[in-house]
Order: sequence, then structure tokens, then C-alpha cells
Amino acid sequence: MIGAKAPSQDLNATPPDSPSSLPALFQQALEASRAGRFGEALPLWNHVLEQAPKDAAAWSNRGNIQLALGDPLAAIADQDHSLLLEPDNADPHLNRGTAEEALGRWDEAAADYAWILERNPLDASALYNLGNVQGSRGDWQAARDSFVTAADARPGFAMARSSAALAAFQLGDLATAERELRSLIRRYPLFADARAGLTALLWQRGAAGEAESHWAAASGLDPRYRQSEWLREFRRWPPEPVAALARFLSLQRQA
Repeated sequence: MIGAKAPSQDLNATPPDSPSSLPALFQQALEASRAGRFGEALPLWNHVLEQAPKDAAAWSNRGNIQLALGDPLAAIADQDHSLLLEPDNADPHLNRGTAEEALGRWDEAAADYAWILERNPLDASALYNLGNVQGSRGDWQAARDSFVTAADARPGFAMARSSAALAAFQLGDLATAERELRSLIRRYPLFADARAGLTALLWQRGAAGEAESHWAAASGLDPRYRQSEWLREFRRWPPEPVAALARFLSLQRQA
């Protein structure tokens, strides 16, 4: 998960109640976080911070867990604390921006990503997240540019390339969108996002048979693509692809 970092202070140099246990506790918390066991990870991070309250990485890591558990305000508070301890660390800015996005605080999230990009203009994660903010504001051309730059900055960043293709779809550049989605599917045959996106695009272009073929693969790989709300709110697809896929699914159910 984003921001799951090693400790920012020497835990062995800290004199907690059980000195030998703290590094192991930090590692347990990291492992639970990375494995998605968020309910287990939160009390572990609480214990870490009880013993190492000045560890910026622990605050940022706990903030990520707070967000994963549905509490973006607590997540922001933890990232703020991390930045008080390490003001020049980019990770809490990225993680705080993600929490701010969850609350629809687009200006604040954009400011956090801009802070990172001022220092590293090719930070792929910040570029990608900024693209999501720009799309949420309705500026799909800017979002497309950010996604393309993110994908170029990090070869193999398939979600950024898929998002760029979907932004092209939104802007009416269907030829580019189709070419990019097909390229992604050739490279990553099990990539549900590209297959679902191509389903929507092909349906809109009248290629119903091929659309159904790609949809059979996409829906088997990830059933969440059936949910328009999930596509809009969590995956952050643009409106046109969401509407096209919804029309496809509606007519498929009637068949």
C-alpha cells in the first residue's frame, strides 16, 4: 500500500519498555498493512506509536490504515503529524492527498501533489493522482496529459495508460483510446480495466460481438466493473465510458 515505509528513526536506539520488541512490532504492523489486514494493523501501529511517538513513518503508515478503514479525517491528522516530524518527506503529502480526495477536497489534494511535483516533476504517483483530481473537476484534457506523463515516467504503469485512454474516450478521441486499450490488453491479457474500457468503446462504436467477448473476460476478472457507482467514485472513470458501459450492461440484461 502507499506509504508503507520502514521506520524513520532508529527504533533500537529508543528505550521503550521492551526495547527488543519494537522493531519486530513495526515489522508486524508493516506486514499486516501490506497484506490488507487493516483491522489487525491499526492496533499494531497504535502500539508502535505508544513506544516511538516521534517516528514519522509510523504516523504516515497509520494514516494509510485509517483511510483504508474509512476514516479520512483521522488519516489526514496522522499525515499532518508525520509532516510536523519530517516536513520534507514526500510520502505523507501523497498519502494526505489521497485522503483529501476521499473527502472531495480537490484544492487541498492538488496542492499536496503540486508540492511533490515541484520537487520531482516526474513523480508518477503524484502525476497519476493529480490526473484523478483534474478529472474529478471535469478537466479531462489536463487529466489526460497527467496520466500520459505518469505512464511515461514509470514504464509498466498500466493503470495510468488505461486512465489516459479513458480520458481520450471522454474527449472523443476514440481512435487513440481504442489503440491504447488494445495495446494494453496484448501486453496484459488479464487487465480488467482495459478490457472493460474496450467493451464500452466497442459497444459505442457498434461492434457488439467483440464488446461482449471482452466483457466476458473483464467481468470474470473483476465483477466490480458492473457497478457504475464504483466506476465513478472509486475507479474514477470519466462520465462517457461509464455511461457507455452502463448502456451495454442494460441491453445485455434485456437480451
